[in-house]
Amino acid sequence: MCGYIHNGNEPPEECPQCSSSSKEYSELEEKQKLKFDGEKFDVLLINGSSHRGHNTGIMVNFAEEVLKKNNVNYRRFNLNELNIQHCWCCYSMRDSACTYPCRNQLDDAPALHEMIVDSRAVIVASPINWNNMSARLKDFLDRLTCLQNLYLLKKEGLTTGKVVGILVNGHEDGGMKTALDIFLYFQQMGYVLAPFGFAYRTHGAQYNAKTDDGFFKNDDILMKEVDGIVRNVIETMKQDLEANLKDKIFPVSE
Repeated sequence: MCGYIHNGNEPPEECPQCSSSSKEYSELEEKQKLKFDGEKFDVLLINGSSHRGHNTGIMVNFAEEVLKKNNVNYRRFNLNELNIQHCWCCYSMRDSACTYPCRNQLDDAPALHEMIVDSRAVIVASPINWNNMSARLKDFLDRLTCLQNLYLLKKEGLTTGKVVGILVNGHEDGGMKTALDIFLYFQQMGYVLAPFGFAYRTHGAQYNAKTDDGFFKNDDILMKEVDGIVRNVIETMKQDLEANLKDKIFPVSE
């Protein structure tokens, strides 16, 4: 999470630098740039939290179980394991400078762009960070500008009619605002929100944050709602809106 490196046989139970639990650790190794192998799949599952194994990760685990149970092909990514750089904002120089493929081919974002184009649906999960999505997820969504800019350049869009579902959780309030902020990005790319496409659950500011993990792992309401959202995404995806709406939708994007 924070880049702390521990030398020893066993990691400490809590990171001395950022207080993350030991389940956030991974063995230090040279990271390879993410590549897309081109194999077709249906759902891209994104964990936008800085902690891959904490509260938001629990929601994503539930979502993953539902996808498996319904025999849906999917790929999951925890953004904190990837290298996603800030958007270069090429479009601020001139409109046509923002291109797809993205001009920044130095990180893992281009591979995710390819997967978004090839997949039929996206499920995004985010924590609530001060009434908004995580900064890590914001960077990822900003990098989708190259896909959204296709519409502004009067080129064929590559995401019209795809489906999105959004999962949000956290310690305090702000879930619906966070979900709507995330959806705005996808709406600008022609995505269709699955009916009842938001799941939102918080533990409450009156509890110590250390107790959130245990609460979410055993919360029947959270399990039920995540199950519903994922199934709603699957059923909407089955309608094949991407094919049925082709050449029938007029793109209006700002």
